[in-house]
Amino acid sequence: MCSVAVKIPGEVLYDTKMTEAEANAFAKRAAALMLYTQNHISIGYCAQIAGMVEDCFRNLFYSGGCDYCRIDCIVGGKTTKLKAR
Repeated sequence: MCSVAVKIPGEVLYDTKMTEAEANAFAKRAAALMLYTQNHISIGYCAQIAGMVEDCFRNLFYSGGCDYCRIDCIVGGKTTKLKAR
């Protein structure tokens, strides 16, 4: 499996009021949604990339989660709306 590192300045996390865990979850889910919609990668693989079970990934996609500017995510047991600017 390949790992990708993304450096997000602390100021961006502060401005968006995101924790590192929320930013990490946002990036993984955004990447998985892009791979699913643009590269036709299977739901199973994309769910694995997003760190979700298939049903949750499917719900994320079909609930409008494919809008990259609004991804609902569950981080640390709480549900949050992550909004990109």
